[in-house]
Formats: sequence, structure tokens, C-alpha cells
Amino acid sequence: MTRLVQYEDAPPEARAVFDAIKAARGVPDVNNFWKALAVHPPTLARTWDSLSQVMAPGALNPLVKEMLYLAASMAAGCAYCIASHGAAARAKGMTDAQYGELLAVVAMAAETNRLAEALRVPVDPRFD
Repeated sequence: MTRLVQYEDAPPEARAVFDAIKAARGVPDVNNFWKALAVHPPTLARTWDSLSQVMAPGALNPLVKEMLYLAASMAAGCAYCIASHGAAARAKGMTDAQYGELLAVVAMAAETNRLAEALRVPVDPRFD
């Protein structure tokens, strides 16, 4: 089992990242993912920095970003990320209908991806 570093046991470098996460998200404690990464504070800091940049406001709205993260997590089979980003997407307004359509798209892509790979379908020149 992965060791989860609690705030009171964390080194100062990890506490600083925990504080940044709690402030950014307005939560009293960080998720287990961050506690697991805190066993190596440089990885914790780098991951938080990258995630906060990628998920920051931009051309895609926050709900779309969470739904994309959720879809990628489903495709990768990461149960933790599915749960975490599913909750985040719902908090940002994802409806049951949107979730249902997301599941349908992810499932369809998985099926057609496998078919295209199994058949070794060459890419059409107009798609390049």
C-alpha cells in the first residue's frame, strides 16, 4: 500500500504545495493523490505546477477540461482519476445526460480504435 503523507508529517517543501492546493481549491485537506506524491516533494511540486497550468482557464472552459480529463482517465483505466475528475466534472456542472454521452463517446472510440488497429487501416492522405 502506498504511504500517504499527512500534513503534520510532511516536510516543509510538501507543506508549501499542500497549502497552495488547499488555497486554490478552497478545501481543508488535499486528496490522497497529493499525499501519495508527497513522499517525493519535487515530484509533488512539479505535478501540481503542471496540473494547475493545464487546468487553468483558457480556450476550453473548466467543465470541458474536466470532462476531457475524465475521458482520458477512462481510456487509461485509472480508477482514482475517474473518481476524482468525475467528481470535479459534476461539481463544475456535468449533468447525467452529459456523463451518459461522454461514456458513449469513450466506449465508441475504444471500439473503433481497436478495430482500426486490428485491421491496420492506413490513414487517408486527406487526414494528414
